[in-house]
Amino acid sequence: MDCKQALEEAEGDLEKAITILRQRGIAQASKKTQRATREGLIFSYIHPGDRLGVLLELNCETDFVARTDDFRQLAKDLSMQIAATNPLAISRSDLSPELVEKEQDIYRTQATNEGKPEKILDRIVSGKLEKYYQEAVLLEQPFIKDQERTVQDIITVAVAKLGENIVIRRFVRFRVGE
Repeated sequence: MDCKQALEEAEGDLEKAITILRQRGIAQASKKTQRATREGLIFSYIHPGDRLGVLLELNCETDFVARTDDFRQLAKDLSMQIAATNPLAISRSDLSPELVEKEQDIYRTQATNEGKPEKILDRIVSGKLEKYYQEAVLLEQPFIKDQERTVQDIITVAVAKLGENIVIRRFVRFRVGE
């Protein structure tokens, strides 16, 4: 029925109907973010060469979904993302306020030393801080397999596909010598 309704709404245009269905899936996925996630798995990823590894706890609502290939593939992709990019936190709220303040001070000092006008310093600092979040925060990083989407986008698509809320609970990255 959803397909039929989307085709009617798109006036028979198949591409437009697909876009409508995808948007509905993402809208439905956002409604699921408040649901409890008490099942899931601990996924381990060891990078070839055995010098880098990641442990990831990925949660969902039921053990049925946790056992699916799609969920396991998501866990693997997220673990590879963590191995490749070494994020500091899962979300912005997980970063310590002291760290964010320190970064802001550094960016403000850099802009001042470059002779930037006082009236645009806040915008410069804000822009550099956004760039910092894209590097340091896992959910805001560009996904390594598709740079056009963020890690949050990949999780949202998985939520829409699997029909359950999915949450990255925690991760740890190990590298020999660190």
